[in-house]
Amino acid sequence: MLPPRPSGLPPSLFLASSDTRASTGNHDPGMNSDQNRESPAESANSRDTWPVIDAATQVKLENQKAEDGYYEQSVTHRPASANKVSLLDIAREQVDIISEKMYLLPNEYLEELKGRLRGMLEGNGGPQQRDELLFLQRLVQTRSDLTAKTLIKAHRVQLEILVAINSGIQFFLHHSMNLSQTALIEVFVYKRCRNIACQSQLPAEDCHCEICTNRKGFCSLCMCVICNKFDFEVNTCRWIGCDSCAHWTHTDCAIRDKQIGTGPSSVNGLGSAEMQFRCRACNRTSELFGWVKDVFQQCAPTWNGESLIRELTVVSKIFRLSENTRGRQLFWKSEELIEKLKGGVAETTACRIILTFLQELEMDSSRSSEAGNNGRMIPPQEACNRIAAVVQEAVQTMGVVADEKMRMLKKARQALETCDHELEEKAKEVSELKLERQRKRLQIDELESIARLKEAEADMFQLKADEARREADRLQRIALAKSGKSEEDYASSYLKQRLSEAEAEKQFLFEKIKLQDQSSRSSQGNDIGDTSQELYSKIQEILKSV
Repeated sequence: MLPPRPSGLPPSLFLASSDTRASTGNHDPGMNSDQNRESPAESANSRDTWPVIDAATQVKLENQKAEDGYYEQSVTHRPASANKVSLLDIAREQVDIISEKMYLLPNEYLEELKGRLRGMLEGNGGPQQRDELLFLQRLVQTRSDLTAKTLIKAHRVQLEILVAINSGIQFFLHHSMNLSQTALIEVFVYKRCRNIACQSQLPAEDCHCEICTNRKGFCSLCMCVICNKFDFEVNTCRWIGCDSCAHWTHTDCAIRDKQIGTGPSSVNGLGSAEMQFRCRACNRTSELFGWVKDVFQQCAPTWNGESLIRELTVVSKIFRLSENTRGRQLFWKSEELIEKLKGGVAETTACRIILTFLQELEMDSSRSSEAGNNGRMIPPQEACNRIAAVVQEAVQTMGVVADEKMRMLKKARQALETCDHELEEKAKEVSELKLERQRKRLQIDELESIARLKEAEADMFQLKADEARREADRLQRIALAKSGKSEEDYASSYLKQRLSEAEAEKQFLFEKIKLQDQSSRSSQGNDIGDTSQELYSKIQEILKSV
């Protein structure tokens, strides 16, 4: 049994556009007539994996040393400083030296290094980036020091980069890749399948055929014998399994390499030419009509319209050059159904038509075999057994179709029940939302009324505040006016009082002077003038001070 297909990852993570050979397209492993053999469709996609330098490119790279210098400059277009490493350093320098440097580098720089290699593996940079990748691969693949013993000392990111360069698969650089260091080393030294979903030890199932023994990294469980590629598809006519050695081959690869052709039939005993597949691994042939019939009977009810068109196209390619009547009829019917499906015919109808047609061709072949058996009478028991076998096969086909119909009906009922349940839940949610909306509306109305009341109160308080402000201004003006008048009255009264006091004092002094003058006249004759003058001066000073 093969490991399950990895989920949650786009196919591009498993691809590298660096294969120099022509791609075979989106190949899909399919079912063999041997139902005990698992399809390689459980493996990861490899439409463009494991880049190999063809002979022409190898000669070109070996003979033109100047180009090597150019590629080396291209790879190192971001020169590394003394304490950093580049992809070129990892590809050509000793493992332990680069490992020590990488342990000192920050994780951000290591992720940037892996991202740079991912960009090269995607091949979006054009032919120049493709040549740079081939140059790095040649450096890695020609090194003799990269062994399991030396790679144990490698830094984890260093090992991932080496494996990605050697295999050309981007997934070894992805953050979700959780292979152990030992598994990565085994992939690098061709002891484990590079298919992330397979990961079988090589040679798979201890197969000692020439291909499994001599072809590095080849896994007979999930890879095409011709192109060495693997992919995700299962239950399809695009993969052909050998009935003898259980190796797998892409149908397109087999057609391109002329491994599919006409040969004498051993089914009906008439020696008519049937379409046959010749396995490159064991060089044995397998009849294709029965294989196609088995695949369609077992898998066609599960295909959608697009898958059915794709499978009918493969059948059309296989039987295009058929020389017998049965193969030609199958080719014509395939072309007819392809046109009908493109015109809008339901896939269930087309599936029923092709299954019935294959059953009729099988019955016609059986009758032709009986008729061409030199007129020999078939024993009743043998005839009954043949009829029973045909009827049993027809019943099985009808059972498969009926089971598919029941499955679709059950699925539709479940979908309807789910929709009804969801509709009820949505109706409850709508009613709850309406109630909530009504409650919110009441709250909004209440808040609006409160807001209007508060606004009216604010207007009233503002009006009163304006009146109070005007009254305060009026009172302030009155107070200022009264304060000025009282100050003037006080100053006037004070001056009048002081004036009256000065007048009184003046009168008093005047009377006193008169008395003194009179008395002085009698007592002093000579000093009268001087004394009078002094008194008069004092009186003048007093008056000035007042």
